[in-house]
Amino acid sequence: MAQPAIKNGVPVIDRTFDLLDLLERSPDGLAPRSLVDELDVPRSTVYRILNSLLARRIVRRTAIGNYVLGQRLVSLAARVPNDVGAADLAQIATPIMQKLCDETGEPNKLSVRDGDQANVIAATVAGPKSSFAPSITSRYPLHAGAASKMIMAHMAADDLARHLSVPLIRYTPRTVTDPKHLARELAQVKKLGFAVDLGEHNARVHAIAVPVFDMGGRFLAALSIPFLADRDQAFRERLHRALAGAALEIGRRMPRS
Repeated sequence: MAQPAIKNGVPVIDRTFDLLDLLERSPDGLAPRSLVDELDVPRSTVYRILNSLLARRIVRRTAIGNYVLGQRLVSLAARVPNDVGAADLAQIATPIMQKLCDETGEPNKLSVRDGDQANVIAATVAGPKSSFAPSITSRYPLHAGAASKMIMAHMAADDLARHLSVPLIRYTPRTVTDPKHLARELAQVKKLGFAVDLGEHNARVHAIAVPVFDMGGRFLAALSIPFLADRDQAFRERLHRALAGAALEIGRRMPRS
């Protein structure tokens, strides 16, 4: 259902954002009929909104006719100021991430800590055969997932202890919820310089993450690639090498802290 109109807002803009919210929650996209039903607005209104968004690459249409979020959102998000300082981390990282995506054929995402969650500030969309389309502004728990664990591994000791002192939600049988076990794993992540997710947040999805540091050695973000759980070891090693190179390049372009 559509959200109530915002007081003194513009109704068609409110409906446009309602539509984008629906697409954000639907990685496989939605057909126009489904959008009409969910938004509870006239069919003609939904089609006019879709046509405008399609022309501006805010959405795109899949081979089966569903609408999904478009690549234009990546470049828009890359220009949103963040708290890294004068430099815009997402803007610097985006072209490097796209090169990584072209090289590997897989999407990738850049995540930073935002309170008690990992927030995706930049993401790439791979080709039509890719199984994933990471969504900008998506948020994930800090204890489950490769990027999340990389962020958690670089927390200050007292901050980490606070996070480990609260109950941890189990998302799949592989989610690590024992604080001592997780603390040992995080120490290993920091030592080795990479983290893996073997289905901790979504049983079907694995991932590899590496850290991004600025030239002064300050941890900035986690760069990661999600992929289907059935991929072999050679594939994973190839992704790890490509990720490490991209993270190093992003760090080289960031100013010293």
